[in-house]
Amino acid sequence: MARPNAFACFMARPAGRLLRIVAGLALIAWGWTMRGTTMGTVLMIVGVVPILAGVLNVCLLAPIIGAPFSGRAALDGAGTVAPRG
Repeated sequence: MARPNAFACFMARPAGRLLRIVAGLALIAWGWTMRGTTMGTVLMIVGVVPILAGVLNVCLLAPIIGAPFSGRAALDGAGTVAPRG
């Protein structure tokens, strides 16, 4: 298997997952300041996506850059996680 790039490995680690969660919370907070408007609603809905991506350990941009969608697979390919099974 090809070695995933550094971006995918970072996003799969706890710091990357936390970054996605914080970014999602920031989008929701920004949308909250504009609640009652279409833009505020859109921002709050869009903010849920990075939160879920961080919690579920997936990277939505990874397939675009040729890395695995799953954070576990990205770390397995980098040799940083003990093999399962």
